[in-house]
This record gives sequence, structure tokens and C-alpha cells, in this order.
Amino acid sequence: MKLKPLADRVIIKMVEAEETTKSGIILTGNAKEKPQVAEVIEVGPGGNVDGKEIVMTVKKGDKVITSKYAGTEIKIDGVEYIVVRQSDILAIVE
Repeated sequence: MKLKPLADRVIIKMVEAEETTKSGIILTGNAKEKPQVAEVIEVGPGGNVDGKEIVMTVKKGDKVITSKYAGTEIKIDGVEYIVVRQSDILAIVE
């Protein structure tokens, strides 16, 4: 199944969190923080959204940092994705 976001929406997939700290301590599932770095899977066309012209500045393949609890989680073919607005993306990781 292929996803195509509308307007200023972006589909992202979270990057797995590290399971050990720098000092070598192994983290359990409860101790890990929700990752905030994600990879952009698909980008909407932008355009006129709520009376404002939106130009999409992220592109497919970018690594981004999102708001901690932004977006709507969906599961397609066993893979978890999050649909967010471009405004929920805080930065592009270079």
C-alpha cells in the first residue's frame, strides 16, 4: 500500500532509539525515551492551507526532529508511520 499525504502533511518513520548509553548501560523498554528523530517517507504538495500559502521545505529522505508527541500514528503492512503537519517538524538534521 502506498501513502500520499495531502496539503502540508508529511509522513515520517521514527528512527530507532539507542539501546545502550555512552557508558555502556543497557536500557530496558521502559527506560528509553520516545525518539524524536525521524526519516521523511513522503511529503504532501503544500499549497493553500487555511488561507495561507504553504511551501514544503522538507523532502523525502530528510532526517528531521519533531515535536515529542506530534502527529497521528498509523500502521501499514506492519510498519509504524506518523503523519504530521510540516509545522510540527522542528529541524532538519544534516
